[in-house]
Amino acid sequence: MNLQPFTLAIFGATGDLTRRKLYPALYNLWRENQLPKDFSVVSIGRRDISREEHHDAIIRSMERFSRKQLHTRHELKDFLDRFSYFRLEFHNSKGYGELKSYLSEVDQTWHTQGNKIYFLAVAPEFFPIISDELHDHGMAENIGSWQRLVVEKPFGQDLQSAIALNNDVRKTFPEENIYRIDHYLGKEMAQNIMVLRFANTLFEPLWNNRYIDHIQINLTETIGVEGRGLYYEKSGALHDMVQNHALQLLSLIAMEPPIALDTESVRDEKIKMLRSLKIKPGDVVRGQYDCDEKANILGYREEENVSPQSNTETFVALKTTIDNFRWAGVPFYIRTGKRMPQKYSEIVVTFKKLPGVLYFEKEDLGSNVLVIRLQPDEGVYLQFNAKRPGTNNFIQPVSMDFCQNCHNGFNSPEAYERLLLDVMRGDPTLFTRWDEVEYSWRFVDQIENMWKEDRGPTPLYAPNTWGPQKAIDLMQRDGRDWLRFQRKEVYII
Repeated sequence: MNLQPFTLAIFGATGDLTRRKLYPALYNLWRENQLPKDFSVVSIGRRDISREEHHDAIIRSMERFSRKQLHTRHELKDFLDRFSYFRLEFHNSKGYGELKSYLSEVDQTWHTQGNKIYFLAVAPEFFPIISDELHDHGMAENIGSWQRLVVEKPFGQDLQSAIALNNDVRKTFPEENIYRIDHYLGKEMAQNIMVLRFANTLFEPLWNNRYIDHIQINLTETIGVEGRGLYYEKSGALHDMVQNHALQLLSLIAMEPPIALDTESVRDEKIKMLRSLKIKPGDVVRGQYDCDEKANILGYREEENVSPQSNTETFVALKTTIDNFRWAGVPFYIRTGKRMPQKYSEIVVTFKKLPGVLYFEKEDLGSNVLVIRLQPDEGVYLQFNAKRPGTNNFIQPVSMDFCQNCHNGFNSPEAYERLLLDVMRGDPTLFTRWDEVEYSWRFVDQIENMWKEDRGPTPLYAPNTWGPQKAIDLMQRDGRDWLRFQRKEVYII
């Protein structure tokens, strides 16, 4: 598909997201010849920096975070020449008039035909301010060209604030031009979920409560808040990971087959799933990481910009069910946390055991397990039972694995590469529609209300552990355990 020319205007260009994700993604796309011949990037920020300082910052960003080896500065000239910097105070209305003139000049220089992507890599409180100013200064629409608005999470702090924020943004940009990013949907294996489900007779007929015992979604990190105390105090793990990433993965895993694989059909089925989620008060566990003086690890309450009395959760484990015929009786477990022993993101589908029949009746047959690994070592792994080599009829679990980035030197695109490319294409499939955001918040607000009714101190857990004991109890009371796939084996953690 030939991409149309465009100008990408990044608000918040001096921030962490731009440095770690956007600049490297653009460079990787450029190296793979996936960008159009005519494009430009205008970095917009509140700092006063020179063109040379701006280009130096881009190079440092690519050196550190790009998956591609960096060219020399001479070889990078064509790429860097397309980047310019515009200083803007987001509250300064006059500055937007100057920005409009500047973007027009860039449009003429790089022949981008008036097509613009406005990427808001800023705090949510700036979303309505920037979108209003873009609209008021005639930059939100232009006859004969397209204008697209990209917004980052979090989209609101609860349902009420999300509705207000959406109403503000929708006054200036129509829904079809708003791209709400959840970068987990850009990950290669997240995109593979529907293919695995609907393109394989090995899985599709078994994807229901007759054959599946339960499903786990694990999204864990080894790091703490890493200087993001101000943000994390407002969000916590529930908002930061469950409301978006975990529920989006759950919707892909559990939704009904869409009538077609077009954008709106897929989104419609995800909405039906989100509306069917149920949760009980005793099925949610929260926790907060404590300090470890021997390992020189700060507790959450000791982190910069965090209240010493903070009850903000850095860990959530929950059990939810889906109120429909396909999934009646099948529990879905979600776990996410910081300062965990290992960093990984994976979905574990555990199938029901066979009844003891024939010569298997004396064997304790393990369950068949399907693991969809998003990171690290993205891939798909299947554990099943087979006879152990030898003269005796001993049965053991064995596995087949497809490690996507382990074979043939394949270097998977980063999530933001795919997402930026889809914005350029005008394909919103991997972005969240407003009603997806709405029903995600409705589910999360239920949990918040449960906590408000019983808001004792948030339980502490030691760094490099798997969270509070209650999270383990949440599984074991159902006769199950948290599972982890590693070294070709699924084991209990």
